[in-house]
Amino acid sequence: MIIGNGLIAKSLQNIDSNDALFFASGVSNSLETKDSEFQREFTLLQNALASYPHLRFFYFSTLSILDQSKQESQYVRHKKAMEEYIVNHSDNYLILRIGNLIGKGGNPNTLFNFFKNKILQNDCFEIHTEARRLILGIEDLSSFIGGLRNKKQNKVLNFSYPYYYMPKEIVSALETEIGTKSSYQEISDGDFYTVEFGEETTDYFKGKEPKDYLTELVKKYL
Repeated sequence: MIIGNGLIAKSLQNIDSNDALFFASGVSNSLETKDSEFQREFTLLQNALASYPHLRFFYFSTLSILDQSKQESQYVRHKKAMEEYIVNHSDNYLILRIGNLIGKGGNPNTLFNFFKNKILQNDCFEIHTEARRLILGIEDLSSFIGGLRNKKQNKVLNFSYPYYYMPKEIVSALETEIGTKSSYQEISDGDFYTVEFGEETTDYFKGKEPKDYLTELVKKYL
């Protein structure tokens, strides 16, 4: 059973089943400030757990919970509250903290979509030279879950390709595939946070080189 209709929800359709509940509905904009949006997701979560206590519960959180610079943001505080509620109200769950998703469509404000649209529209934009980002192809999310679906773990997993990409690397890969140079200004700014990845994640991506993985995603989802 899938709750939601966005990018994540659509990617899970091929592994949907009657013994699992994939909670893929929620606040997609990390800059959201409306309390009503966060309350909507929280109420939906409460109802889902109460209505289907016998199903294995999958929740999609964010790696930005580990970003110390964002601890006071409403989005991160909300995600922490959601995780805590699941841990306290489910005895068969898996919480996946994921990185910057790359897929067809989705939120136009994601890192990949932002750069892609700026290049296609020949708009000027800024690149923060000190920033690093963790990315994840949407199909890898469903594939990874498919391999864990029947394992009762009751844990939080950090899941993303375990390499910290410079924004310029992503822009360069997009330029190559689109076949045009972009107009950007490099700003000496930005930061990143480190993430500890478990064996499940590192084993899944074993053998994939950073440049090859990025090129694969750009070709697939441009």
